[in-house]
Amino acid sequence: MKNEKIYNVYIATNYPRCTVLYTGFTNNIFERNEQHKKKINKNSFTAKYNINRVVYYETYADVNDAIAREKQIKAGSRKKKIDLIVNINPEWKDSVEESWKD
Repeated sequence: MKNEKIYNVYIATNYPRCTVLYTGFTNNIFERNEQHKKKINKNSFTAKYNINRVVYYETYADVNDAIAREKQIKAGSRKKKIDLIVNINPEWKDSVEESWKD
């Protein structure tokens, strides 16, 4: 059986202030969420702005679809990003941690 990868496009923020929104792409949303929380790369944008909570993510089977969607979200306004988040996560909970509870 072929080992199929899953790709995620996500929006993370610096909870609880939520002043910065970061859009990213990964093939392991759980690991990436931990990397943001632990500030693995101390000089990164996400460490500098304390990006510590994934509040929105989408899953794709095709890497090209995921990359295209990441670019689309990044090109959108802050309001569009907030609308994406609020439509599925009005309380801005950590979406990755919440998915473990399901």
